[in-house]
Amino acid sequence: MRNLQGKVSLYLSAALYLLFNLRLGADVLATCTATLWQLVQYAPYIAGIAYVIIALLQYMAEGEKIPWDRRLRLFFAIGILAGLFLGIYEYAGTGVGNQ
Repeated sequence: MRNLQGKVSLYLSAALYLLFNLRLGADVLATCTATLWQLVQYAPYIAGIAYVIIALLQYMAEGEKIPWDRRLRLFFAIGILAGLFLGIYEYAGTGVGNQ
């Protein structure tokens, strides 16, 4: 049961990562293009931040390796937060002072 619960939570984290990085467009193609561009543009930064945090956690655990699913969960958590902040910045900041 624990293994199934871990897989479900990992897939749910991936789905939330995609949801928070979803960028709406005029049609489905524009939405897919904007979302893909969002993921391609910011994934290296998120991976770098996750890499530094994972290295710090491994250093604190005296070199014990972190399992790959926990690494992915950390990547998704950082990506969800980044997607949230970028979405707020893009949608709330659009049109300010342009009137």
